Amino acid sequence: MQLISKAKSWAKSLKRDIAALWLAARDKRVPWYAKLVAGAVAAYALSPVDLIPDFIPVLGYLDDLIIVPLGIMLAIRLIPPELMAELRATASMRLERPSGRTGLIFILAVWCLCIIFLATALYRAV
Repeated sequence: MQLISKAKSWAKSLKRDIAALWLAARDKRVPWYAKLVAGAVAAYALSPVDLIPDFIPVLGYLDDLIIVPLGIMLAIRLIPPELMAELRATASMRLERPSGRTGLIFILAVWCLCIIFLATALYRAV
């Protein structure tokens, strides 16, 4: 039972941190490089489309279990601690949640770039 409550608490804090990073990407006090990382991580985490689809064995869940938490940790380290605490408090109180539309566009753009790259490489090879 304790493991389940720890997992719920961890998931809740991840959800809050994603919302805080979404806010950080729009905050003028956050450095540009931290905004870039925070925005990319929040967009990816909120996206309804994964970079690696979940139906691919092992790799499909790898992004959800490793890439997203590592991205969140990196983005949090780039934001000043006092400001991150303020953004977390704001994210906890906020009723509205960020939408996944931006994340969807981001992931689709990455897929399109990969397809263009592969098509160009195949064209040159032939």
